[in-house]
Amino acid sequence: GRRRKGIAVRFDIVSVFPEFFAVLDLSLIGKARERGILDIAVHDLRDWTDDPHRSVDDTPFGGGAGMVMRPDVWGAALDDTLGDDGVLAVPTPSGTPLTQRMCEDLAAVGHIVLACGRYEGIDARVAEHYRDAGVEVRELSIGDYVLGGGEAAALVMIEAIARLRPGVLGNPESVIEESHGEDGLLEYPVYTRP
Repeated sequence: GRRRKGIAVRFDIVSVFPEFFAVLDLSLIGKARERGILDIAVHDLRDWTDDPHRSVDDTPFGGGAGMVMRPDVWGAALDDTLGDDGVLAVPTPSGTPLTQRMCEDLAAVGHIVLACGRYEGIDARVAEHYRDAGVEVRELSIGDYVLGGGEAAALVMIEAIARLRPGVLGNPESVIEESHGEDGLLEYPVYTRP
């Protein structure tokens, strides 16, 4: 099923900058990957292109500045990575603001595909197509500002979601007692021993 308790969660990340995600080998995420609790695969979107220039973008319909990411390339990549159980998460400044509650919900999902847009974003028909096909699509924002692409936002999402999975944090109590915990209140100031 889509919701899993104890088994590893799989993240598939699709980006034109797969090298960006080398940081996922560090810290608790890296340790959880080593222990098989997290399964993270990073894919280069350009692997699904079929032209010599490996182009992933085109001019926007109706004109305007910037380039839009092509729906055919994204469709091929997502058809291969979503499988039958994937939830499609698209980091975008126009998305629903990411909250701790959403992270808790996504932490119960067994397979999340993160589609990292660049330029002016991914052609809107991509999210529409997968929604119409019955895929759970989450367009999510990490704040009211614009980044160069979805990669940094995807890292934030992975860390916020993965740390809620059983076994990722050393002390399970940490998840319960932290900021934005079950009572919804922010954590008090913390200090080392004097």
